[in-house]
Amino acid sequence: MVNEGPSQEECDDTPVQPCDLVQGDPSISIHPSVSVYPSSSAHPSTLAHPSTLVQPSSSGPEDLSVIKVSRWRWAVLLVFSCYSMCNAFQWIQYGSINNIFMSFYGVSSFAIDWLSMCYMVTYIPLLLPVAWLLEKYGLRTIALTGSALNCLGAWVKLGSLKPHLFPVTVLGQVICSMAQVFILGMPSHIASVWFGADEVSTACSVAVFGNQLGIAIGFLVPPILVPNVNDQDKLAYHISIMFFIIGGVATLLFILVIIVFKEKPKHPPSRAQSLSYALTSTDASYFSSIVRLFKNLNFVLLVITYGLNAGAFYALSTLLNRMVIFHYPGEEVNAGRIGLTILIAGMFGAMISGIWLDKSKTYKETTLVVYIMTLVGMVVYTLTLNLGHLWVVFVTAGTLGFFMTGYLPLGFEFAVELTYPESEGMSSGLLNVSAQVFGIIFTISQGQIIDNYGTRPGNIFLCVFLTLGSALTAFIKADLRRQKANKEIPETGCLPALPYRKPRRRKRRRTVTPAQHPLS
Repeated sequence: MVNEGPSQEECDDTPVQPCDLVQGDPSISIHPSVSVYPSSSAHPSTLAHPSTLVQPSSSGPEDLSVIKVSRWRWAVLLVFSCYSMCNAFQWIQYGSINNIFMSFYGVSSFAIDWLSMCYMVTYIPLLLPVAWLLEKYGLRTIALTGSALNCLGAWVKLGSLKPHLFPVTVLGQVICSMAQVFILGMPSHIASVWFGADEVSTACSVAVFGNQLGIAIGFLVPPILVPNVNDQDKLAYHISIMFFIIGGVATLLFILVIIVFKEKPKHPPSRAQSLSYALTSTDASYFSSIVRLFKNLNFVLLVITYGLNAGAFYALSTLLNRMVIFHYPGEEVNAGRIGLTILIAGMFGAMISGIWLDKSKTYKETTLVVYIMTLVGMVVYTLTLNLGHLWVVFVTAGTLGFFMTGYLPLGFEFAVELTYPESEGMSSGLLNVSAQVFGIIFTISQGQIIDNYGTRPGNIFLCVFLTLGSALTAFIKADLRRQKANKEIPETGCLPALPYRKPRRRKRRRTVTPAQHPLS
C-alpha cells in the first residue's frame, strides 16, 4: 500500500520554519542563543511575522535569503561623503577667518562663534523629527532633503555681501545647519544598509572622512580666498568668490544625489542586516525605541563619553583661529593650516581605525585606547601652544587630531554594535545630540575662559572633561550584538525560527505488506 501524505487539516497545524522556506534543508539548525529578540533591549513589538520573512515589503530587498553586496554601494558612499563635505565646509568657513568676518560685518567675535554654534543648536530639536522621517520615508528622501537644504543655504549667503546684511548670512547658515541634521547621523546607517559585515567600519570611516575633509578645506581655503584687507568693497568681492564657488559645488552635488542615490540594495549585504529587515515592524513604536536605547546602560555611557570628546573637538575647531592669533598675531593663514593639519591627521586616524575594527572587531579596546591618546594629545597641545614656535604647534595639533577626529567613526560603529537591531540613524543621532550639547557648553565656556584668563586655562578646561570621558569609557561593556548576529545566523542567510504552536499529534498510518495481511 502506498503511504499517503498528511491531509490539509493536519497541515494547518504544522509549523513552517523560515529555513524551510529558503531551502528546505532540515539539517540546518539555529544556534540556541539566537532568537527573534537578539538583544535584551529588543521589544516584543519588533517580533518578525512570517509574512515579513517570506514576503518583504516593496521598499526592502527582494530576497532576504540572498546575502550579496552591491557594486553600487561605493557610488552611494562617495556622493554622500561629497555633500557631507560641502556642508561641513560651510560650518567652519566663518570660524576659520573669525577676525575678518568680525571686521566686515562689524560684529563681536561671539556673534561669529554663533555662526558655528547654530549648527549645534539646530541639531538638538530637529533630531527626533528627522530620525522619524528616516524610519518613515527612507534613506533617499533624507539624502535629497539634506543636499537640497545645503544647496539653498549656500545660495542664500550670496545675499549677504554688504556689512549691514549680517542677518541674511545668519539665515543662510541656519538653513545649512538644518541640512546637517539630515547628514550627520547617516554614516553608520549607510554603512549597515549598503556594506558587508567585513566592510561596515571602513565604510563608516569613509563617510565620516567626507565630513572631516570638508572641515579641513574650511580651514584651508577661506584664509586664501578672503585675505585680511581694509577695503570693504574688495573684501566683499573676495567673500562673494567663496560663496559663489560653494554654491556651485552644492548645486552639482544636489543633482548627483538625485541621479545616484538609491534607497537600499536589492539584497541585504550581511546576515545581520537581513535579520534587521525581518525584525522591522511597521507597527513598532518610534518612541519605545528611544526608551529602549536609554535603558541600555552601555549605550548611555557611550552617549556621554562621545559627547565629551566630540564637544571638545567642536570647541577646539571653532576657537582655533582665536587661540592661534592670540599667540601668533597676523597668522590667519597658518591658523587655517593648523586646522587643516588637525583634520588631515584625523582622517588618517579614522581610516586606520575603521580598517582595524573590520579586521579585529575590538571595539571596546580600540575606543578606549584612542580616547586616552586623545587626552594625552590635548595635554601636549596645551603645553606647547605658547612656546613661540609654529612648527611645534603643527606637530602637536596634528597628533591631537589623529586621535580626537579619528575617534568619531569609532563612536558611531560602537553604538551600532551596542544597540543592534535598533535603528542606526537613531543611535547615531543621539550620539550627535550629546556632541552638540557639549559642543555648545564647551565653546561658550572655553571662549569666555580664553577672553578672561588666556588659552592655557581654556585648554585645561577641556583636558578635565576628556579625563572624565576616558574614565567612563573604561566602564562600557563590549556587548557586540551585531557581531553575534553575524556569527550565529547560518551562512545560508536563513533567519531564526519563529515561535509556533505545538503541532497536533497525528497517528501514523501503518503500511501493511501482503505477507502480514490477515487474509493472506
